[in-house]
Amino acid sequence: MVVLAASVLSKSGKVLVSRQFVDMTRIRIEGLLAAFPKLVGTGKQHTYVETENVRYVYQPIEALYLLLVTNKQSNILEDLETLRLLSKLVPEYCYSLDEEGICKTAFELIFAFDEVICLGHKENVTVAQVKQYCEMESHEEKLHKLVLQSKINETKDVMKRKASEIDKSKIDKNKGDKGGFMSVGSGRIESSFSDMSISSSGSGFGSGSGLGLTTDVDSFSTKSKGRQLSSATAPPKGLGMQLGKSQKTNQFLESLKAEGELIVEDMQPRAGQARVAAAAPTDPITLTAEEKLNVTLKRDGGISNFDVQGTLSLQILNQEDALIQVQIETGGNPGILFKTHPNMNKELFSNENILGLKDPNRPFPTGSAGDAAGVGLLKWRMQSADESMVPLTINCWPSVSGNETYVSIEYEASAMFDLRNVVIYVPLPALREAPNVRQIDGEWRYDSRNSVLEWSILLIDNSNRSGSMEFVVPPADSSVFFPISVRFSATSTYSDLKVVNIIPLRGGGAPPPKFSQRTNLITENYQVV
Repeated sequence: MVVLAASVLSKSGKVLVSRQFVDMTRIRIEGLLAAFPKLVGTGKQHTYVETENVRYVYQPIEALYLLLVTNKQSNILEDLETLRLLSKLVPEYCYSLDEEGICKTAFELIFAFDEVICLGHKENVTVAQVKQYCEMESHEEKLHKLVLQSKINETKDVMKRKASEIDKSKIDKNKGDKGGFMSVGSGRIESSFSDMSISSSGSGFGSGSGLGLTTDVDSFSTKSKGRQLSSATAPPKGLGMQLGKSQKTNQFLESLKAEGELIVEDMQPRAGQARVAAAAPTDPITLTAEEKLNVTLKRDGGISNFDVQGTLSLQILNQEDALIQVQIETGGNPGILFKTHPNMNKELFSNENILGLKDPNRPFPTGSAGDAAGVGLLKWRMQSADESMVPLTINCWPSVSGNETYVSIEYEASAMFDLRNVVIYVPLPALREAPNVRQIDGEWRYDSRNSVLEWSILLIDNSNRSGSMEFVVPPADSSVFFPISVRFSATSTYSDLKVVNIIPLRGGGAPPPKFSQRTNLITENYQVV
């Protein structure tokens, strides 16, 4: 007995599932199955049909045919026994005996057929044994999973217990260290907490309220993660407690940094911004020209959006230097539109490029504490569709090869600017481990929490106007690697605005005050989509 194939067909002759058990070409099995509906007669009681080469043994199951194709030398009785066993298996795996039910459970039926027939010969199995073989349940595997889960639960319990013990020891230590200051009168406590706007209305603090206040203050200092606090120092004589970061907190933050976590401090900007905290002005007059770049590039080339917005701000430290006018010089870029502050003399700026107030006897506001950005004098904007104006272009080429995706990224920088602190953020699919970086011009870092690969170049100048990086990840769609975000800064601008002179308006023949100029180009939103 040799079973050539086991198939399930519809009454119209459409093949739904077919499993071959001997080597045969696709053309031959399709020809054999296509000939079967023509050979089946209506009104006959036979369950087999013979041709010159093969025998069809079949059984109707509602609107389907369960068919065995065998050679003519096989035992018809054994073929009928195999057919009956298969007819019992089909309802076990199909929730409905129609075309949709058969197609949805096609692979389950094929696996069951393989357990019944091996190399064309019937195996001595029952329906229950076939179901057990296909389920592949293992008692040893279940036991191993139970043991592993119990170990995980036990480790979690130990971790929670240790964490509670550490928190309790911190609270006890803080009570022991700081509780002694709570027994003094309200005058000392109010003086020590005056900066925090905490006061008491009474002759003194009791021990209970004092300890409660200590715990609240300490919890505030420990919960403010990611903020830079002053280093812990011993409280000076005559003063109360001072908020500070303990040595254990320092060690904890250092350990997080060593593991690759990003610790955001209070004085640092967010990672998505390229703004660098400017130093406090030391010259009597400081003028800052800053341009913000908003660019959206297309992944296939071209510009979707290019917008530059610039401002010129003024900071004056001393009141005696506030009665001035500012003479500037622009680069002559015809695409830039300048707009002065409403209090500025527009005619004076249009004719002589001098920024001065409409009332020449009115001084500019002074002081750096009120407004860290200074007083806005001039704004300008530039929009363009010219791709040559883009300072940095990014090309990303993902390609799937086998079980890996090779991603090649290349940057090309314009000769207009020298770019500093360039970081290119490439989104990645969810990975179990860091990507395999094959080649890179610069440095890289993998942010596993956000699944982002950060490519950093400290400086892009004439020595490295172009660079590339290549890395490998598991198979992924090319759209996963977009949008690519970029941030950088530069010390020159599109407007090329320069402050030529400071003109004092106060009489007396005093020399013009000393001034300094800062120029900065930063990215506000720079993406490749």
